[in-house]
Amino acid sequence: MSATPPPTDAPATSATTGDAPAFGWSAYAERVNGRFAMVGFVAILLVEAISGSTFLHWAGFVG
Repeated sequence: MSATPPPTDAPATSATTGDAPAFGWSAYAERVNGRFAMVGFVAILLVEAISGSTFLHWAGFVG
């Protein structure tokens, strides 16, 4: 009797690309990091637009 591995629900590829999710220096990881960077940059721009001051001043890094 041979043991069969349990089925996994993890997709073989990403929902938006053909890349397989992987850790380390992979194209998938770089794409995800770039997307998070874009979201962070837009968030900083929104903070500056709403508060009327620079992000560094708003965050308390510059007095």
